Amino acid sequence: MHDSSSQQEFVDAVEAWAEKELRPVARKYDLADEYPHDIVEQMKELGLFGATIGEAYGGLGLSSWTYAQIVIKLSSIWMAPSGIVNSHLIMASAIERAGTEEQKAKYLPLMASGEFRGSIGLTEPNAGSDLQAIRTVARLEGDNYVVNGNKTWITNSMHGHGTLLLVKTDPAAQPRHKGMSLLIAEKGPGFNVVGKLKKMGYRSIDTCELNFEDYRVPKANLLGGVEGKGFYQTAGGLELGRINVASRGAGIAEGALKHSLRYAQERSAFGKPICEHQAIQMKLADMVTQVEGAKRLIEQAARKFDAGERCDLEAAMAKLAGSEAGAFCAQEAMRIFGGYSYSVEYEIERFYRDAMLMCIGEGTNEILRTVIAKQLVDRYRV
Repeated sequence: MHDSSSQQEFVDAVEAWAEKELRPVARKYDLADEYPHDIVEQMKELGLFGATIGEAYGGLGLSSWTYAQIVIKLSSIWMAPSGIVNSHLIMASAIERAGTEEQKAKYLPLMASGEFRGSIGLTEPNAGSDLQAIRTVARLEGDNYVVNGNKTWITNSMHGHGTLLLVKTDPAAQPRHKGMSLLIAEKGPGFNVVGKLKKMGYRSIDTCELNFEDYRVPKANLLGGVEGKGFYQTAGGLELGRINVASRGAGIAEGALKHSLRYAQERSAFGKPICEHQAIQMKLADMVTQVEGAKRLIEQAARKFDAGERCDLEAAMAKLAGSEAGAFCAQEAMRIFGGYSYSVEYEIERFYRDAMLMCIGEGTNEILRTVIAKQLVDRYRV
């Protein structure tokens, strides 16, 4: 789907689908914390699981900017389903970028159709932003790696079919990143989904703890076929991941703004709609400025990513701006809605609960600020 008008048509089609199918059920699924199986089936039919996978493998081959626009639209209605696709596509992107020809031919067509749905197995109980501190070990025995360790906060792991697993193939390596590898890990004996984490927001999505006990992965499933490349293969996927999280944040911000604009016109206080009170006008002005600014930064990062240029600085800025816009707009919306914001009858409380995760996931904003500052100093050395 190379031509930009057909890509735009697809964005519009997804938006129409989301309005018709997602909006009416979002609150029900979220409050029940129930996995939306029927929505996932519809997403498969739409082709969303193959959104950024190359056309040669049965995907749609969308640019990351087109995909970012889709994520913004989905998240402006209900953020959680975008997560089902995001983790999956980051795994697919890593296979397409770094995998062997055999790995691509085996997994990408199944992933594009949604038949094989994947996740990213990086985070551990003791290692989040500091990925080099992971303890999950894979020992080569004959033609298999034997894996032992734990992962946590793994989205898509209960209802998905496998994960891209970050392991230490050489725990003694110095520097530490040289001993890290990625394995394409399909579910099987020893791959234990321990339990779904109960979360404040981002509900309905299966975010779980995983435990690996003498779990065997064929040597052929070592991503790229060479040990010690896992840390760099992961870093490549983080740019796309950050553009995705930025888009989810910007979508939450846009959704909160739309809810607020409507409510501010419908609700009256002191004899006039509250949108005519200056205090509310200030909030709406700040909200729309943050939304539009975040979208421009996301577009800049995505276009550089699509051009194959280095975009770690741009992706970090987009993620920082998009996620902070989401948190800011959701909180301002709560204030605009006043007492009703605390009622589950209004959807705005879900935006508030979902927003904060974007400031934490895919690199905390505190760490991203240091990434941005270091790059900045490097670019403008005196």
